Amino acid sequence: MGAPKQGCSLMYPLFTLHVIFCTLPLLPLPVHCQCTKTPIIFNFGDSNSDTGGFADGLGLNFAPPNGRTYFHQPAGRLSDGRLMIDFLRESLNTSYLTPYLDSLGPNFSNGANFAISGSATLPRFVPFSLDVQVSQFLRFRARSPALMSKGYKDLVGDGDFQNALYTIDIGQNDLAGSFDYLTYAQVIDKIPSFITEIKYAIWNIYQSGGKNFWVHNTGPLGCAPQKLALHGQNASELDEHGCLHPLNNAAKAFNAQLRALCEQLRPQLTNATIVYVDLYSIKYDLIANAPNYGFQNPLMACCGNGGPPYNYNTNINCGRTGHTVCNEGSQFISWDGVHYTEAANAVFASKILSTNYSSPRVNFNFFCNKM
Repeated sequence: MGAPKQGCSLMYPLFTLHVIFCTLPLLPLPVHCQCTKTPIIFNFGDSNSDTGGFADGLGLNFAPPNGRTYFHQPAGRLSDGRLMIDFLRESLNTSYLTPYLDSLGPNFSNGANFAISGSATLPRFVPFSLDVQVSQFLRFRARSPALMSKGYKDLVGDGDFQNALYTIDIGQNDLAGSFDYLTYAQVIDKIPSFITEIKYAIWNIYQSGGKNFWVHNTGPLGCAPQKLALHGQNASELDEHGCLHPLNNAAKAFNAQLRALCEQLRPQLTNATIVYVDLYSIKYDLIANAPNYGFQNPLMACCGNGGPPYNYNTNINCGRTGHTVCNEGSQFISWDGVHYTEAANAVFASKILSTNYSSPRVNFNFFCNKM
């Protein structure tokens, strides 16, 4: 997957978003990176930020047309191209994160990605739940400096763990899975248990020396074409933009508790920085105002089966025989009914970098200057 392409020769004229940091190749207004050292990031999460861990761990790569837009082949990502985490890495002018489970010549000198598609906070001790990902990190934390002292390369030194950035983007699968067998009220009752697992993760990383945390909330689950195709038959449950109220309200309840957790932990974690990022608002804004961003069919999957309004079929999803896919370059938000297109991910990343959705409003590249 290699290093990102440099420069800003590739732009989308439909987008007028202004990025205040380094170049996002799909967006205008390049700005020089301010990092004085190679940024080190350790990422924890699910398919929203999995850059190949699922493929490496299970030996099962995602089938074409995944990866067609940028990598021109499946690249371990559930998208047609790059994810938010890829664009954020590009904004720091550094290479993409290597999955922790990559056994073929991995380079962990700029961090590691523990995110695995399908992961959730619960149940515990199940590959690859959040607590398992943190356990993997703690093993990496213990062994990397020891191996470096013996001459091994492409690892992380002991002092770099304290100044690294720890990004967490998880919870979507907990909510989505809960709605498969629980009522709305029961799902709401389970949310504190999900938040507790994130709390444990942050505490365990902090106790190992981590100081810088970047926490994404969860997106508007009720706007996913998959959920709409399966549960969108009751018009009374749809909002003005066609999204499911119950699922989005559950996401909002999760996010309110996650934000409260971040506020609770800030005074408890001495000398730590915890940034909470409102991805829900970023994603919902794009869906609600899709034409303003040059997108079309905001609730329809680019790759799937069944045609309008959602192009989602549980039995024939993207990559399986019988799927259809939109023309390359089409401005779809949803890639496969669950995950986002590269074009949408580029917009999400640009808005993250604006700091308008972060609390506190800390620049993403603030951390690399502490490394």
